[in-house]
Amino acid sequence: MKIRTIEPQNTSLKKINRSIVLKMILFCTFAYFFLNVNTKFRFELMKFEITHFDPKSNARRGVITTDHGQIQTPIFMPVGTVGSVKGVHQQELENDINAQIILGNTYHLYLRPGIEIINKAGGLHKFMNWNRPILTDSGGYQVFSLSANRKLTPEGAHFRSHIDGSKHLFTPERVVDIQRNIGSDILMAFDECPPYPSDYAYAKKSMELTHQWLKRGLEHFDAQEPLYGHKQAFFPIVQGSTYTDLRKQSAETIAAFGREGNAIGGLSVGEPVEEMYKMLEIVNEILPKDKPRYLMGVGTPINILEGIERGTDMFDCVMPTRNGRNGMLFTSEGIINIKNEKWKADFSPLDANGTSFVDAHYSKAYLRHLFVAGERLAAQIASIHNLAFYLELVRQARQKIESGEFSSWKAMMVKKLGNRL
Repeated sequence: MKIRTIEPQNTSLKKINRSIVLKMILFCTFAYFFLNVNTKFRFELMKFEITHFDPKSNARRGVITTDHGQIQTPIFMPVGTVGSVKGVHQQELENDINAQIILGNTYHLYLRPGIEIINKAGGLHKFMNWNRPILTDSGGYQVFSLSANRKLTPEGAHFRSHIDGSKHLFTPERVVDIQRNIGSDILMAFDECPPYPSDYAYAKKSMELTHQWLKRGLEHFDAQEPLYGHKQAFFPIVQGSTYTDLRKQSAETIAAFGREGNAIGGLSVGEPVEEMYKMLEIVNEILPKDKPRYLMGVGTPINILEGIERGTDMFDCVMPTRNGRNGMLFTSEGIINIKNEKWKADFSPLDANGTSFVDAHYSKAYLRHLFVAGERLAAQIASIHNLAFYLELVRQARQKIESGEFSSWKAMMVKKLGNRL
């Protein structure tokens, strides 16, 4: 029996098959890498890690990581509306006050100096020479405060500039574009902030408009990439005025988007503080516990401690600088109106427990003299002191959460901070 031998396959065919297999392996590897990188870019724009929980409250201690540095939470953010914290140098913010993040405002920066200038500078960080994180408010609050000069439509908000009366239109997409050009690390959704009081029908319609704008803004945001080489995160905003069912509905809608963090707006607009705290508790029960929660525009030192106790991580307010410019000092022992006669011959430091150089460098009597004389340095000293006090207050809060002593410390501090000295 003759055995038939099978001839080996053509060597050129072998090479072709090997080439195809190799290309398929390379393609799959590239596809996996590409999808993984882009998924990471989309879902890990900003990281948040909770490191400690207070055993007797909902307070928590965490760390937000951005491309411009880490933010220890709970945190207070000084307000730098037009790219400047009024009367305070960036060097003082960084080295004395130790601000870890500051806030800029889309509305004001859009009008002055204009987005073209900021873009040419390479973004707001470079324009103002600030290398730490920046959060931008979407400008919604400012637009809607111009009630006599604006008109709301499903498209967006038509308004006139408070500077020269010129006409403008903010849409959810336009507001994203502006914040992309500003280059902030954290962008805010364009929302409507209803006034207090608002009737139920208005509050509901306003909330629904905010949700519609949010969807459009997020779609536009996710279709773009940052302009300056650092990643940006996008925070939706919970609205609903002081109506429990609306706040729940809004918080559930916001949470479903699964963004890197969430904000709570429409509070501290004139409602009683008890209502603010009640709404905060309702919302924080719904918003994801593993994402930072930002209470917008709040507030007094006591408000901040109450917010921390209810599980809030981020705060901002113009109060430290605005009140400081008018002679009000927040101190570790209570509130001082430095213009009062009683401080005229008081040569003690501004705050014996203060952490800023101004606290030990200047006396109450000297600062009062500057205010009475109309000297601009007075407003600067008071602003630096108040900002340093706020940052020290949240630093101590973080420390007390770590040690498990936050609740008792907070109760003691609330009593002291409410004193009028």
